[in-house]
Amino acid sequence: MLASATGEHIANRAGLGRPGARPEHGTETALAIDVRGLSKSYGGRKVVDGVDMQVASGRIVGFLGPNGSGKTTSLRMLCGLLTPDAGEGEVLGLDFRRQAAEVKRQVGYMTQKFGLYEDLSIRENLDFVARLFSMPNRREAVDGALERLGLATRQKQLAGALSGGWKQRLALAACLLHQPRLLLLDEPTAGVDPKARREFWEQIHQLAQEGITVLVSTHYMDEAERCDELVYIAYGRVLARGSAQAIVAEAGASDLEDAFVRLVAQATDNFTEAG
Repeated sequence: MLASATGEHIANRAGLGRPGARPEHGTETALAIDVRGLSKSYGGRKVVDGVDMQVASGRIVGFLGPNGSGKTTSLRMLCGLLTPDAGEGEVLGLDFRRQAAEVKRQVGYMTQKFGLYEDLSIRENLDFVARLFSMPNRREAVDGALERLGLATRQKQLAGALSGGWKQRLALAACLLHQPRLLLLDEPTAGVDPKARREFWEQIHQLAQEGITVLVSTHYMDEAERCDELVYIAYGRVLARGSAQAIVAEAGASDLEDAFVRLVAQATDNFTEAG
C-alpha cells in the first residue's frame, strides 16, 4: 500500500502543498465539500486511502486518475450512496456520514453508465425521478428540465432509442430536477461525440455561473483544462491538486498528460518500494 507520506511527497513535488490543504482562490470562499481521511476497502484492498478533498462553492473541479484509482468510489461516498470505512467532514455543510439522507436530497449524481429506464420515454423518466424526490411542482419541474436541456421536442421518445449524447442530456436533466447545489458527475462524456461533449461542457459552465458546484471525473485532458481546479488520484490517494497550469509547471512537464504520467510513475515506484 502506498505509504501516507508518499501522497504528501508527490503533491509537494507538484507545488501543491500537502493533500488536504485548502484551495487558494485569492479570497476565502465557503466550501461545498470539506472531507478528510476518506477511506474504503474491498476484500482487504484499500480502494480509497485517506483522501482529503476541499471544493469551494461554485467551482468546477476535475477529478482525474487511472481506471481503478478510486474516483467512482469516492464520488459514491460523497453523495451518501456508499458508507465509508473512515473519514469525516461536511458536504454542503452537512455531516456526510450522519446526514447522508439530507446530502442525497441536495446533490445530483450522474453515474458512468446510463441509469434511467430505457423502456420509458424521456418525460416518463423525468416524472419518475420527480416522484422519487416528492416534488410538489412535478409537472413544472419536468417541463423546465425538458426546455433547459433541449429535450422538449423529443419528450415522447423512448430513452433506449436515444444516442449517447441525448442519453447524456437526459441524465443531466434528471440530476438537475430537484435543484441540487452540488453535482457529482462520473465520466459523463465517455463515449459521446465531440459536439455533444462541447455542448455538455457549455452547460456545466452555465451551471457554475448560477452558483452550482461541480465535481466531475474525466479522462479527457481538454476537459480537464476547462476546470477551475484539478484533483488527481492514483492507488486510492491524492497525488496532485491545483490548476492545470500549476500542475504542469511545477511538475516540469510539457503538458497536463505528461505531468500526470510523471506523477503516476513516481507513485508506482514508491508503491513498489513500500510493497
